[in-house]
Amino acid sequence: MTESVSLPIEGMDCAACAARIEKLLNRQPGVQAVVNFAAERARVTLDGAPLAPVVEAVRKAGFSVGEESIDLALSGMTCASCAARIEKVLNKLPMVRASVNFAAERAHVSYIPGVTTPADVIARIEKTGFGATLIRDEIREDPQKRRDAAWRRERNRFVLTAILSAPLFAEMFAMLFGRMELLPRWWQFACATLVQFLCAAPLYRAAWNALRGGGANMDVLVVLGTSIAYFFSAAVTIFGLHQPVYFEASAAIITLILLGRLLEARARNRTSAGIERLLHLQPQAAHVEQDGDVVDRAVAELRAGDVFVVRPGESVPVDGEILSGASEIDESMLTGESVPVLKKAGAKVFAGTMNANGVLRVKTTGVGADTALSRIVKMVEQAQGSKASVQRLADKVSGIFVPVVLGVALLTFLIGWAVTGSMDWSLVSAVSVLVIACPCSLGLATPTAIMVGTGQGARAGILFRNAEALERAQKLTTLVVDKTGTLTRGKPEVVEVAPSAGVEAARLLAVAAGLEQDSEHPLARAVLARAKADGVTAEKVALFQAVPGQGVSAERDGVTWRLGAPRFLREAGLTLDEARAADLEKAGRTVIAVAEGTQVLGLLALADQVRDDAVEMVTHLKKRGLKIVMLTGDNERTAEEVARQVGVDDFIAGVLPGDKAAEVEKLRRGGAVVGMVGDGVNDAPALASADVGFAIGAGSDVALGTADIVLMKSELMGVVDAISLSAATLSKIRQNLFFAFFYNMLGLPLAAFGLLNPIIAGAAMAMSSVTVVSNSLLLNRWRPDAS
Repeated sequence: MTESVSLPIEGMDCAACAARIEKLLNRQPGVQAVVNFAAERARVTLDGAPLAPVVEAVRKAGFSVGEESIDLALSGMTCASCAARIEKVLNKLPMVRASVNFAAERAHVSYIPGVTTPADVIARIEKTGFGATLIRDEIREDPQKRRDAAWRRERNRFVLTAILSAPLFAEMFAMLFGRMELLPRWWQFACATLVQFLCAAPLYRAAWNALRGGGANMDVLVVLGTSIAYFFSAAVTIFGLHQPVYFEASAAIITLILLGRLLEARARNRTSAGIERLLHLQPQAAHVEQDGDVVDRAVAELRAGDVFVVRPGESVPVDGEILSGASEIDESMLTGESVPVLKKAGAKVFAGTMNANGVLRVKTTGVGADTALSRIVKMVEQAQGSKASVQRLADKVSGIFVPVVLGVALLTFLIGWAVTGSMDWSLVSAVSVLVIACPCSLGLATPTAIMVGTGQGARAGILFRNAEALERAQKLTTLVVDKTGTLTRGKPEVVEVAPSAGVEAARLLAVAAGLEQDSEHPLARAVLARAKADGVTAEKVALFQAVPGQGVSAERDGVTWRLGAPRFLREAGLTLDEARAADLEKAGRTVIAVAEGTQVLGLLALADQVRDDAVEMVTHLKKRGLKIVMLTGDNERTAEEVARQVGVDDFIAGVLPGDKAAEVEKLRRGGAVVGMVGDGVNDAPALASADVGFAIGAGSDVALGTADIVLMKSELMGVVDAISLSAATLSKIRQNLFFAFFYNMLGLPLAAFGLLNPIIAGAAMAMSSVTVVSNSLLLNRWRPDAS
C-alpha cells in the first residue's frame, strides 16, 4: 500500500542540507522523498515501507522532525489497566508518543503534523470505548509563532555577536586609515574566541552533522574558512610571530553570515504568508447547542450532526448546512470573489467563511480534514512541497557545489603560494573562496517563487495541485473547453415544444418527463422544469436504460419509449421530421426527439445561454497565442453556432463522454501542449489526459479530484488568471536562477585571484540568498486579470 506524508524538517541551513536529506531518504527501500529547503518540509511517499526508519534517518543526519503536542482530558477509565490500554492504542499510531495518567485522567500526546492529527488521536480513543476532549483550545501550535520565536533567538545571537565583534571592527577601520593596532592582540584574541566558539556554535554543530552524515554544506565552508583565519591568527598571537592577524576577518564573516541568515529567515517566513492566512481563517471555538443551551466548544471536538450557531461578524467554524436563518456570507477565502453570497435554509456553508449580518443555525456536515478549508490548505501545502522540473538543474549543481568549492580553495592556496611566494595572500584568497560560495541562493530560487505563487493563487481562488502544474500552465499552446456547463451556463431551458401531427404538446412533455425523471443531466432537469411549469404530470415507466451520450429508453405495457438525440432514434429505425430538426439546430438549439413505440411524438428544443465571461476568456487567451478548441456531444449545427458566438478557433461535435480523452490525446500527439477545462464527471478522463486540467469550482468532486488546477470561482477568467500567474512565477524562477548562477560565476573567480576581501565576500554571500527570496516576494504584486 502506498501512502504519502509531509514531514516538517528543522535545522536545514542551505540547499545542500536538503539535497543530502533527500539523498539519504531515497536510499531507504520503498521510499521516495522530495525535500523542499524553502518550505522546510519533506514530501515522503512510502510504498509499503514503515515511517519510523525515515524519521530516524533524518535525525541521524543531524536534523530534527518537528513535533507538536496536545493534552487531553479522558473519561470512562475505571482502573489503571484502562489507562494502559489507551496508552498502548495511541502508541500504535504512526510516530505518536503518548503518556496516560489514570489518577489525573489526562493524556499527553506528542505527534508529527502531517502524519497524525489531534482528530486522529481523539477518534482512536473514542473507538477504544473512552471519551477524550482537548484541554486547551489551541490544538495546533501556530507555525508563525514558532518561527517568530526562532527568529528572536537568532536575533539575540546576532546582537551578541555584533557587540563582541565591534572592537575588532574598530581595529579594522583603524588599520584602513594607517593607524597602529588600537587593541592589544590578546584582547583581540579574547573577543574573536568568544565569537568563534560561542556565537558560531550552531555553525560548528551543523557542519559536524553534515560531515558525520557523509556530506558537506554551506556551514562546512563557513566554518572551515573562519577557522583557518582564526587559528592562524591565534598561532601568531600565542607564539609571538611577526605576522599579521585576521581576527577581525573571521569575526566579521561570522557576524555577516548571521545577519544574512537573520534577514533570509525573515524573508522566507513571508513566503509562507499565503497558507498561514488560510490557517487563521478558521476560528478555534464554536457556539454549540447542547441540552437546550448554547455552549462554547473547541472546533476539534465537533462531530457530524452537531448543531452550532454563527452570529453576525463571526467566521463559520466547520462545514455545514443551514437549518434556519438567512445571511450574506463572504466566501472570498474560497472563491476569491469579494461579493457576499446570500445563504438561506438548506444552503451549504464552509469553514473559514465570514457571516455578515444574520444569525444562522447550522448542522455540521464536515469536520477536520473533511472541510473545504482543510482540503485547500492540504492542496496548497502539497503544491508548495513539490518540485518543478526547472529545479532539477539547481539541485544537481547544489549537490556537487561544496566539494568543488573545497577543491578550488585548496588550488587557490597552493597555486597562489607557489606563484606569489606569499602565504598570507594565498591564505586570504582561499578563505575568500570558501566564504563567497553559496549554494543557498540556488536552492531557494525555485521553491520560494513557487511558495509565493501558490499562496497568491489560493487567495485568488486558484489552487495548483503541484509545482508541475504551475510550471506547465504557461507553456500551453492549445486549450480544449467543454461546452455544456463550461462555455455555457449549464442550465438549459426548453424553449420550444414541437409535437408531431396529431400529438398534443402535453402528451409529448408527459412522456419526456417520464423518461427523464430519474436523470441528473442538465437537459433532463430542463425537461422536468418545463413539464412542471406547464402543469404536466410525468408518465410512469419501467425498465429504464441509459445509453451514454445518446439517450434513454424505457418500457410500458410492452411498448418501448425512447428519448435522445435525433441520431438515437434514427438508429432505432424511426423517421423524424428532419427539416424541422435541422431548422432548430441551425438556430443553435439542442434538439431532443421523443418516441412511443414506432411513433415519433415530436421534438423538444433546448437552449443554453453562453456564459458572460466566455467571450472575454477566449479573447484574452487568443491574444496570448493559444488555440481554443470546443468539445461537445451536441450536434454539428448547434456546436457551430455556439463556437461562432464565443469565437473559438475550432470545435469537435458529437463527441461521446468516453471519447473526450481520446480527442485530447489526438491533439497532444499532434505536438500541442494541451490544457482541458471542464466541470462534470464525464470531463474527468479528459482532464487527466491533458497536460494541464482545469476544473471549474462549481463542478463535480470527481473533476475537482482529477484536475491539476482547481478554479474555486465558477468564472472562466480564472483560466486566464492561472496562466498569467504561472507565467509570472516562472519569470521569477528564471530571474532567481540567473542571479544565483551569475553571482557564483562572478564571485568565485574574483575570490580565487585575490580580488575579493573575505569580509566583502561574507557580506555578498549573506545577501545573495536575501536577494533571491526578496525577488520571489515581488510576486505579491501580481493581481488577477479578472479583478
